[in-house]
Amino acid sequence: MSSETTKQQETAQSSESPVVPPRPEQQAAQQAQPVVAQVQVDDSNVIATYSNFCRVTGSPEELIIDFGLNPQPVGIPKDPIKVSQRVILNYYTAKRLLAALQMSVQRHEAIFGVLETDIQKRLRPHLQQPGT
Repeated sequence: MSSETTKQQETAQSSESPVVPPRPEQQAAQQAQPVVAQVQVDDSNVIATYSNFCRVTGSPEELIIDFGLNPQPVGIPKDPIKVSQRVILNYYTAKRLLAALQMSVQRHEAIFGVLETDIQKRLRPHLQQPGT
């Protein structure tokens, strides 16, 4: 072999990066990354309803969330609120729902501003009931 060929081989070998196994903390980080699965949902038969009222009750095993329409959102309603939808969740699903709702509300507030949940604070002064 000529010295030039030997130099080219040495240069090629030195320019190749050696294969270094990942450190234990890198392996743990790679293993800890959750795999996101794409879930397909068929919502072709869904019936959408509007709700401005919800009631949450439960048992040690599950939560019951009732949704309805309150026709009188200011003050105490004269008539009973008619519940139109009921969702029953186990606590694991409820916790995932809580996280998803929290994230959605935070994104909304970051763009549009803080949502005031006290209706009395949202009313314009001329619409407020006397004595409030």
